[in-house]
Amino acid sequence: MSKRDYYEILGVSKSASEAEIKKAYRKLAIQYHPDKNPDDKEAEEKFKEAAEAYEVLSNPEKKQRYDQFGHAGMGGAAGGGFGGGMSMDDIFSQFGDIFGGAFGGAFGGGGFGGGRGRRVRKGSNLRVRVKMTLEDIANGVEKKIKVTKLVNAEGVTTKTCPQCNGTGHITRIANTILGQMQTSSPCGTCGGDGQIIDKKPDGANADGLIKKEEVITIDIPAGVEDGMQLSVTGKGNAGPKGGIPGDLIVLIEEIPHDTIKRDGVNLLYDLYLNFVDAALGTECEIQTITGKVKIKIEPGTQSGKVLRLKGKGLPNIQGYGGKGDFLIYVNVWTPQKLSKEEKATLEKLRGSENFKPNPTSKDKGFFDRMKDYFK
Repeated sequence: MSKRDYYEILGVSKSASEAEIKKAYRKLAIQYHPDKNPDDKEAEEKFKEAAEAYEVLSNPEKKQRYDQFGHAGMGGAAGGGFGGGMSMDDIFSQFGDIFGGAFGGAFGGGGFGGGRGRRVRKGSNLRVRVKMTLEDIANGVEKKIKVTKLVNAEGVTTKTCPQCNGTGHITRIANTILGQMQTSSPCGTCGGDGQIIDKKPDGANADGLIKKEEVITIDIPAGVEDGMQLSVTGKGNAGPKGGIPGDLIVLIEEIPHDTIKRDGVNLLYDLYLNFVDAALGTECEIQTITGKVKIKIEPGTQSGKVLRLKGKGLPNIQGYGGKGDFLIYVNVWTPQKLSKEEKATLEKLRGSENFKPNPTSKDKGFFDRMKDYFK
């Protein structure tokens, strides 16, 4: 089933401000919150759907990728979206702070979000570069990559922070001329986690994490472009003290093809013909990215003619509009060195009226051909 548009989910326009996006998400999340809709699977799915949309649209970098490439740019085929790959705990821990006093000031009550003010940290993202040929891009491909990442070390134990008693924050009361004022700030001992490392094995860092190699399988959709970034949810570095793992950001690098150039979803190919084949007509075999194709060259073909193989280009990553075309640009090759016999033959033809240029309205010039190409 195709994903719904994130702007449609939140009920905002593409020009909506950050504040409008946040307000729309808050309204939906309160409406479909599990505390208000116990045992309601449909409400739970809408709650996750809204969180997924907000996670993307509230992040300027992800929002830009989504506006340009749609769901495919968010790694929809490369690890699933935010809502599908994270638990309710993840959602509450990341976005609970925007609700202020909603649900008693402890957004995600009922065991979802933990104590008020306690922070669940997210691991850092990993970035990898994946090289792809035009053939890979045309069909989509599964890539297995080896990454070195931080994972939770075995044998790590935590205990409640004695400074904040597990709340993650320190409350201070000061007497002022206006009366008592209460302030709250993250606990400096545990960093707002509410937990501190009790025991950890040798080699683990201060957060109980250790480096380890992992092979990750990525399904890259057809039609990706050079420079595009895909996000694989939850495959980055582990979050400290059992926190949320970061994401794996996949940067696409397109390997230039030897004979085929790319122009969006269209592919461009230079075909060189000798004068005789152009004059008499012939058949040529062209190697496209999906296999060999035979094309017919009509007698009298002029240099600069563009032949179009419909639908032999690249798919649109957005999933609509079908495939692009394979455009063949004909170049009539003029020999640079001639034998005496060849020169003599051509000298006999030089004066022929049939060999004198006589273009008609059907013989389009360079600018007209370019107009046709960009239509």
